[in-house]
Amino acid sequence: MSIKAVLLSAALVAGGLTASLPAYADGGPTTDLTKLEGGQFAVDKNHAKIIFSISHFGFSTYYGMFTDFDAKLAFNPKAVTKSKLAVTVNLNGIDTTNPKLDEHLKSAAFFDVAKYPTATFKSTKIKVTGATTGKIYGDLTLHGVTRPVVLDASFNGGGTNPMTKAYEVGFNATALIKRSDFGVKAYVPAVGDDVKLIISGEFDRVQ
Repeated sequence: MSIKAVLLSAALVAGGLTASLPAYADGGPTTDLTKLEGGQFAVDKNHAKIIFSISHFGFSTYYGMFTDFDAKLAFNPKAVTKSKLAVTVNLNGIDTTNPKLDEHLKSAAFFDVAKYPTATFKSTKIKVTGATTGKIYGDLTLHGVTRPVVLDASFNGGGTNPMTKAYEVGFNATALIKRSDFGVKAYVPAVGDDVKLIISGEFDRVQ
C-alpha cells in the first residue's frame, strides 16, 4: 500500500471516529453559576476516584485508592454556600495493587475494618474562594474518631453528559490529614503520618 493510501485510510478512520462522537446538547460544561441547574446529586462511581498518597520510609511516595464509596450532593448554584456534601467510603474497597498490603491495611494494625468498616465525611460549611474554587469544611469520621477536615475544591463545570444525557456537575478536591489524629499510628514516623487525599468526581442529578 502506498503512503498516500495509508494517509487517506487514516484520515477516513479519524473522520469516522470524530463523526461518531456525541455532540453536547447544551454547548458543553459551564462554570457560569447563573446557567447551572441545582438539585440533589449522586456520585457517578464509574467517573470518580479517591486517591491517597503517603511517604514510604522517605524513599518514595506510595499511592493507593478507595474504589467503593457513595456521595450525595445537594447543589445550590444560586447560593453555593448552602450546598451540602455527604460521603461514605467502604474501607474494604482499599486498593494499592498489592493484595497482601491491602489485607494488612484492613487489619487491626491500621484501619481495622472488622470494627470500623466505613469512613464518612459530612460538610458543615462551604466557603467560596474564587470563581471556580472553594473550601469545604466538614467532619471526617475514621477509625472511630471524628475530626474536622478541609477540602480544597475546584469546580470543573456542569451540564448534560453527551453520552448518558444525565445532568452532571464535576469537582476536584485535595486534603491533607494526619492519620495519627485518627488513631492509625502504625510505623509512624517511618511511614508518613501526613496523608494527602486527591479526589475527583462527577455527580448525576437524581432529582
